[in-house]
Amino acid sequence: MFGSKPNVRVYSPLEKGDHPELDTTPLLDPEGVQQYQSLVGSMQWAISLGRLDICTAITTLSSFNAVPRVGHLERAKRVVGYLNRFKDAAIRFRTGLPDMTDLPSHASDWTYSVYGNVPEIIPQDIPPPLDKPIQLIHYVDANLYHDWTTGRSVTGILHFINQTPVAWFSKKQSTVETATYGSEFVAARTAVEQIIDIRTTLRYLGVPVSTSSMLFGDNEAVVNSSIDPNAKQHKRHTALSFHRVREAIASGMVKFCHVPGNINPADVLSKHWGHSDVWRQLQALLFWKGNTDGIPDDGGAGVTTDVNDTSVTR
Repeated sequence: MFGSKPNVRVYSPLEKGDHPELDTTPLLDPEGVQQYQSLVGSMQWAISLGRLDICTAITTLSSFNAVPRVGHLERAKRVVGYLNRFKDAAIRFRTGLPDMTDLPSHASDWTYSVYGNVPEIIPQDIPPPLDKPIQLIHYVDANLYHDWTTGRSVTGILHFINQTPVAWFSKKQSTVETATYGSEFVAARTAVEQIIDIRTTLRYLGVPVSTSSMLFGDNEAVVNSSIDPNAKQHKRHTALSFHRVREAIASGMVKFCHVPGNINPADVLSKHWGHSDVWRQLQALLFWKGNTDGIPDDGGAGVTTDVNDTSVTR
């Protein structure tokens, strides 16, 4: 299709901190546009099949489908080279319940808050639950000012049933946020809305969903504002996201916990990353066979890179 094979000496879909929206290379001719759209469409299909590691890159590149440039096509080829380099990725079903014993309880009394004793809304026509109960786990992250031409941030969300990733989301936010706090709260609200949908769908399928969904985010200010019944919100533009998340927590549907950013797997879905920054998370998600407790602290030997090899594009 292109007359040459893609470069497979790449270790990330796009370069860390790349901004394709600032590309000023010439516009593609009609044949180049067709090639670009075909590549992006094929990789969108790959994402739906499980390649969540290219989600942010393709979310960004698909913005230029109508009028792509030469530089955008080169980036699309780079993503193909990355997929070829890491062709052994696979989602492995791990059905065991995760160990949550070390997590803080965050038990709070919401009775005298504005939410009162709000219950989780459960449909009345769901079938009787069967089989073993499950634990839903969700990770959320946001990348402030991801797009330098529009100022939009990106939301990244990763959903698990027990220890298996089942859904992933990476998309520009519909509003421009001027602070990390705002973009992270918008992302948390989106995560809560998706959690409601997942819990309802599973219940209609007869899956026992009786425990709270565990939501993890790496912005401590957002987590603390969400779980404190006495917290106040003074910024009107984030007020609805603030209350949506807190009501879900008050109802017992969601428990919100802080996780350090360097181990938050949703980081893969919110920004253009470098291989060394996220390899440990990616290895656990897509490249590790068996129990992920066995992954060594250095990320294992899944990929060895020579830091002195200047031909490697990271």
